[in-house]
Amino acid sequence: MKTPAFILTLLFAIAAMCSYAQKIDTIKKDGYTLTVSGNDASFDNGLRQKLINTFFAVYPKIAKEYNKNTSRNVSFFIDTAYKGVAATSDDRVLFSAAYMTKHPGDIDVVTHEVMHIAQAYGQTNGPWWITEGIADYVRNQFGVANPAANWKLPDYSAKQNYDNSYRVTARFFTWIEKKVKKGFVKKMDSLMRDHKYTDNAWKDITGKTVTELWAEYSANPVI
Repeated sequence: MKTPAFILTLLFAIAAMCSYAQKIDTIKKDGYTLTVSGNDASFDNGLRQKLINTFFAVYPKIAKEYNKNTSRNVSFFIDTAYKGVAATSDDRVLFSAAYMTKHPGDIDVVTHEVMHIAQAYGQTNGPWWITEGIADYVRNQFGVANPAANWKLPDYSAKQNYDNSYRVTARFFTWIEKKVKKGFVKKMDSLMRDHKYTDNAWKDITGKTVTELWAEYSANPVI
């Protein structure tokens, strides 16, 4: 989930007032630095290592594919107070200790969240559902353990719409990539980061409006 910077800054400040029960690890590898800390003394060390391993497995690939200028210094904070799943702002990711402990197989939360770092959209003029749709598209593309988490793109349903975000939008983007225009997601990601998104972007990239694309997708959603 992409969270506004001021909200996540507040969350980190609250976390900082808690006892830093976890050790602080700083790992450097292949030009990237990851700092991992938190306030959950009981957080499983094996799961913590999986967060680290997943970062180094996917983030360099994401950087190469989408944003070679993305931050090389990233921090993870595992928080007992955070009630969501995870949240990202700038180069920081906040993980819910409770969620990750309950769902230790959902390790590709990391993949989704670090894509937000690479997106670096800031105060983009593009819609949030594109942001989250691209992040889940990339989770599907680069995820290391999606099947183990029972995570997959959903089957098409007539109740869906292109702006439902997350996996629904990600599946739509996958269809566009395969059936209409290869490289669509990279182009849309670039427009969002450069703050050049307009409603005409769909037609500029694919030759069709988003409404026309969704109608074709709905008629034959096989990917």
